[in-house]
Amino acid sequence: MEQKAPELAAVEKYGGRRSCLIQILHETQREYHYLPEKALRNISKAMGIPMTDLYGVATFFKAFSLEPKGKHTITCCMGTACHVRNSQGVLDELRRCLGIEPGQTTDDMMFSLETVNCVGACALGPVVIIDGEYLGEVTPARAKKIVQRLMEGEGKD
Repeated sequence: MEQKAPELAAVEKYGGRRSCLIQILHETQREYHYLPEKALRNISKAMGIPMTDLYGVATFFKAFSLEPKGKHTITCCMGTACHVRNSQGVLDELRRCLGIEPGQTTDDMMFSLETVNCVGACALGPVVIIDGEYLGEVTPARAKKIVQRLMEGEGKD
């Protein structure tokens, strides 16, 4: 028996309700690590939503990506509270360890590096978010260890 495409399973899960489009897109992106055009076309057809509307939603929200992302997404907060606690040093170390700039993905598709202006966890700064998990008081040395552990498949800390 053929397995249903993840995006179609998500559409079915939410009963094809347009009010659940964001959840459907999140589930689709969780599966592929981005929103592939083919998946968007499947959602468009299944839900009767024009592709222009889907692209409008997918490009409006920063949480969605139309470009392939790595298995692990590392986000460094660059807000004022994090900045004064050396988030730039943390970012510099992440860039050095990964060999990529913010907005890029490693060639092996293992890591994507991003920056944000503020994650609202100022008391924990500098904050790094890895695959949705917030890590506080990150130093450049800790950032290096985190990346090394992820590269070795051991987890974040």
